[in-house]
This record gives sequence, structure tokens and C-alpha cells, in this order.
Amino acid sequence: MYSSKIIKKLNFYLIFGLIFFSFNISQSKEPINFVEEVTSKASNVLMTSFDKEEKIKKLRKIAEENVDIRGVGFYSLGKHRKKINKSQLNEYHSLFKEYFLKSFSSRLSEYTDPKINVLSQEILSPKYTIVSSILVASENRPEIKIEWRVYTKNPEKPLIRDLIIEGISLARTQKEEFNSVIQSAEGDINALFDNLRKFNN
Repeated sequence: MYSSKIIKKLNFYLIFGLIFFSFNISQSKEPINFVEEVTSKASNVLMTSFDKEEKIKKLRKIAEENVDIRGVGFYSLGKHRKKINKSQLNEYHSLFKEYFLKSFSSRLSEYTDPKINVLSQEILSPKYTIVSSILVASENRPEIKIEWRVYTKNPEKPLIRDLIIEGISLARTQKEEFNSVIQSAEGDINALFDNLRKFNN
């Protein structure tokens, strides 16, 4: 399922980005201010002396409370969501949630030097705003441009719906990956379920 190094790297940045956006700061109504505050607070958490298990626990809780995991999962299923029954859809959401939480928490728990400069925002509609930022270069990585697609239907609790890393939509990339798995199994959604179960276990 994860045969491409590029897909793995993009999935990492998706997970990396989601954690930065996932603190619930209800007093920050402007998306750009919200992102500035969450990046600062997220950095503090990741640089603490907590052991890995404790960091994973805190990161999972943050994501469950503030990231639109169900929405991201629903989008990632793409056209196949129209072909499955309610029971299968519920199973998928359960598998995807654990997949998402396990992915980002285990990887980010070892990440200690995140520095993001938030630059500007563009309001696309009453429901969506794009916030532009830069992940500052370090010895181990180059500078990376990150655009945050912020869902603002409820301005008191914005949610992340997508990240665009150097022009590449990570939600769309994941949707294409899931579609490839299903198409390779001649349209059998269970192939995707099996891959998610293997990853979760």
C-alpha cells in the first residue's frame, strides 16, 4: 500500500501539519492568528522531556479533539464512498481514525525542532481560508512551503481539511493512493480495509 517513497514523505508532512493545526484555541477567530498560536504551542509540546509513550498519548488526544479526521477520511475514500453500505462506511471510518492517529502520533513523538513562520491568509469563502506558511529549514531538511486549508464554518473552532506542500495537495494524494489500492483489487473495498488493518496492527 505504501510502495512510493514520495507518498510516504507526503503522508509524513500531512501528519506533521495536522498536529500543528490541532490545538483548540477558541479565542483565536482569525485563521492566521490561530495558526500562529498553535505552531508555538505545538513546538512546546514536542520539545518537552515527556517520554515517547506520553507524547503519543497527548498527540492522539489533541488530534481527536481538533482535527476533522472523519472529514479527511471521507474525502480520502473518494468515489468509492458512493458504492459501499452504511455498515462498511462505519467500519472504514473506524479503521481510518486509528490509521490516522497511529500514523501521526508515532512519527511526531520523535520530532523535536519544528519551526513554522506564518505569513499570510486568503479567505476563499465563509467556510474556507488558506493560510500560507514556511517550515523553516534545518540541518536535516530544506525550507518547505505549507498552505493550510482551514475550515471555518464555525469560527470559534476551525478545522484542518487539507495541506498543500510545495503545491501538492496531501488529501488528494492520499485519495489517489487509496483509489489505487481499491482499483488494483478490481474495485473491492475490502482490499483497502485489509491494508488499513495491517497498518493499525
